[in-house]
Amino acid sequence: MVAPPYDVLSPAERDDYAVRSPYNVVHVTLPESKPDDRSKYVKYARSAALLSEWRRDGILMREDVPVIYRYTQTFSLPHLGETYTRTSILVLLKTEPYERGVVLPHERTFPKHKEDRLRILEATRAHLESIFGLFEDPDARIHETIRNAPAGTSVEVTTEDGVHQVFEPISDPESIDTIVAMLGDRKLWIADGHHRYETAVAFREALGERDGEVPEDYLPIALCSMSDPGLVLLPTHRIVAKLPFGHDETLARLSTAFDIRETHSSRLFDALGHGQVEGRRTFGLAMEGGLGYVLTPKDEATLMEGVSSEESDRLRGLDVTVLHSLIFERLLGLTGLDQISYTRDPMEAIRAADQGAAASFLMNAPTVDDMRAIALGGERMPQKSTYYFPKVLSGLVMWSLNDF
Repeated sequence: MVAPPYDVLSPAERDDYAVRSPYNVVHVTLPESKPDDRSKYVKYARSAALLSEWRRDGILMREDVPVIYRYTQTFSLPHLGETYTRTSILVLLKTEPYERGVVLPHERTFPKHKEDRLRILEATRAHLESIFGLFEDPDARIHETIRNAPAGTSVEVTTEDGVHQVFEPISDPESIDTIVAMLGDRKLWIADGHHRYETAVAFREALGERDGEVPEDYLPIALCSMSDPGLVLLPTHRIVAKLPFGHDETLARLSTAFDIRETHSSRLFDALGHGQVEGRRTFGLAMEGGLGYVLTPKDEATLMEGVSSEESDRLRGLDVTVLHSLIFERLLGLTGLDQISYTRDPMEAIRAADQGAAASFLMNAPTVDDMRAIALGGERMPQKSTYYFPKVLSGLVMWSLNDF
C-alpha cells in the first residue's frame, strides 16, 4: 500500500509499486497518463476518482478520534552499515507564508514540480503525502516526550531498502495536549517537501479571507527533533551529461583552484569519507574508463573568489555552493541545470560516468546546523542540496479537505 514519496520514484519504480496492489498509494500520488487522454490534466481527474472510490469502498477510513502518529524508522546508512533510529510524529501543520518567519525553507524549488502538485491537490482536494520538518529541541525534552508517550497498536514492516518502519497512533488526550503545547511556539524548518508546502500555501491563499479555520489551513507533516541522534543528512551527487571541454582541458581548468589527485573512480567515495566529512570542500570527479580524481582546494581565498559575494559566508562555503558557483559556472561554463541530473547513490554516479555521462561529481553533505543557520538568515541552498534519509513513506496518512 505504501511507497516512497512521488519525487524520488523513477517511472519504472512507480510502475513496480503500482503492480503490487491496486491500492498502492502511487496510483493517486503519481496518476498514469494514457494514450487516449484528451488532455494532460485527465490523469489528475483519474487520481481524484480513484481516491473517492477507495473511500467509498472502505479502503481508506477516517480516524474517529484525534490522533498523533509516532513514526520510528531504524536503518543503516548505505555503504556504511552503522545503525540509527529516527523518531518523528505525523501531525497537521498550519500553513504560514515564509515571510512570517514561522516555517522556514532552506532550499530553492523547481516551478514545474509545484504546478504538478497544485493540479493534483485541486483535483483530489486532499494532501496525499506528509512532508518532513524539523524543530529545535536543545535538551531533547520534546524528543523524549514523544518517544515515551503511550500508543495504540502498531503497524511494523521492514521495507525492501532495509528500513524497519513502526507506525503507531497516540490518541491519549493528555499526551496530545502535552506534545502540542511543547511545539506550539517553535519555528519549523522544512527538511523535505518544499514543493508540497509551497503548493499548500498558494492553494490556501487563493481562497482569500474566511471566517474561522478551514481544512485548507493545514497539511500533514512528519516532525523530528534536531536533537534526534537518528537524524541523518546525506549528500546528493551530480551527474553531468555533457561538458564544454574535453578531459585534459576540464582538468586544467579545475587545477586553477584545486589540487588534483588521481585514483580509480571506485575509490572516490572512500576518499570523501563516505560523504560524511564536514567542512573539507573536497570533491570526487569520476570520468569514463574508471578515471577518478580527488579535488582539494588550493586555499580558502582562491575558493571564495569564485563564489558570489552577495551570499553569507556560511552559504558560500557549502560544498554544494562551491560546486555550482565555482566549478560548474566559473570554471566549466555550465550555466544551466539541463545537463545535470542527481543521485544519492555514489556508486550510481560513478557508473554513470562509465556509461556515457561526461562526468560525475561526488561531494560531502551539509550539516543540519548549516541548514538551520542558512534558513534563519533568510537564504536558500541550491536545489537538491539536502537528502534526509530515510524518506517518510507515502500512504501512511492523508488529509482530506472535504472533511473538517
